[in-house]
Amino acid sequence: MQCTTLGRMLWVMNAPQSPPLDLNRDAIVLLVDRFYASVRADALLGPVFEPLLQGRWDAHLARMVDFWCTACKLQRNFRGNVYDKHMALPAIRLAHLLRWLRLWKQHTEALFAPQDAARLWRVALGVARVMHLGWFGELPRPEALQAQVEREADA
Repeated sequence: MQCTTLGRMLWVMNAPQSPPLDLNRDAIVLLVDRFYASVRADALLGPVFEPLLQGRWDAHLARMVDFWCTACKLQRNFRGNVYDKHMALPAIRLAHLLRWLRLWKQHTEALFAPQDAARLWRVALGVARVMHLGWFGELPRPEALQAQVEREADA
């Protein structure tokens, strides 16, 4: 990892809290930066993504901003197949998906007003359900997946 990238990750993760953000592209940029800094630093998720994206994180983050803006119906800039890319990830377990969701929830709740955080949660939960179906052969109910995330957070 380059020194500048590490410095950016540390700043993003520890930046001071401000009033809730409006749900727009600029806010999604900040959310994506903070969320993926946490993913990269996470003992469970970091080893999955870092080897695949090493040296390409900036381009990936820009694509993820486009993805989340499109998924939240803020803009329509994303083109690609997120599902196939994620199905190719090696050795994904339920614990990975639950941690990803927990980190997403933490960051959205920290940055956004409750109604916007809830909207972002619903979108992420929808994405996670489809990934769950692909990885594990079952489409969980949203409330069941949310309960699993809450249990993972308590563990």
